[in-house]
Amino acid sequence: MISYTFRRLLVAIPTLFLLVVTCFYLMHFAPGGPFTSERPIPPAVLANIEARYGLDQPLWKQLWDYLVNIFVYFDFGPSFAYKDRDVNDIISQGFPISLTYGFLSFVVASAVGVSLGVGAAIRHNSWLDYSAVSLGIAAQALPNFIMGPILILTFTLWLGWLPGGGWNGGQWQYLIMPVIALSTSFMGSIARITRSSMLEVLNSNFIRTARAKGLPERQIIWRHAMKPTLLPVISYLGPVFVYVLTGSVFVDIYFSTGGLGQSYVNSALTRDYAVLLGVTILYGALTIIVNLLTDLAYAWFDPKIRY
Repeated sequence: MISYTFRRLLVAIPTLFLLVVTCFYLMHFAPGGPFTSERPIPPAVLANIEARYGLDQPLWKQLWDYLVNIFVYFDFGPSFAYKDRDVNDIISQGFPISLTYGFLSFVVASAVGVSLGVGAAIRHNSWLDYSAVSLGIAAQALPNFIMGPILILTFTLWLGWLPGGGWNGGQWQYLIMPVIALSTSFMGSIARITRSSMLEVLNSNFIRTARAKGLPERQIIWRHAMKPTLLPVISYLGPVFVYVLTGSVFVDIYFSTGGLGQSYVNSALTRDYAVLLGVTILYGALTIIVNLLTDLAYAWFDPKIRY
């Protein structure tokens, strides 16, 4: 297991390097620039601005300086759009907010989805099964960019129960709607996968043998059926955690939480190369780390796997 983890980390470094180089060239090859506007800037002023940020250097030199800064000094450079702020400040301010309600959404989606799936499989063809399947389909049909406005209309404008936006230090009133909007669609997918996997496991030979020996049904479910049931769920939960963080872009816009998603959208609109690259690298590194942890958890749940 240790050698496998070490090999995966060795693969992760060139993968992250390739991601940085590709994104860097794609953004610089696109028309326009961070200082392009409807009102043209005088050439002398534009030359001074580009020299200030090092944009007058050859592209390979800009790439080399950027790679040295991020991999040696962990410095993503100054922002082109936010004056007197660098990318590290923007990430350190917005990422904890996105991570807070993203992690809570992941926990809610996992716990509720697995519970619904297991309950639906155990009570197959009952009202609980039909209700769980219907709820899962409805949840998948309502992605977060649709759930956000619906929640604001219902709980803020019509009922007046919850604030329609803001963060306010992460108080629970400001967390409920972002967590619901972000976890709903993933909860439906997790419930569907868990239900299908549990039904397949319950029809396996070793479950029939356990029942033939007279073991209690509760013990059969929790000690013998849960681990093989969760194997396909775990393989899905890894990407879900990353999707929850990247999906926070819409939540930040609708609920004005101040998370990293709003800065990501603004940087794309203003061609702020530094912020856009910094957030992309952060999400890419998270994807690699979470996939590694998912593979290790998969091996723990299934002892037959040997890396």
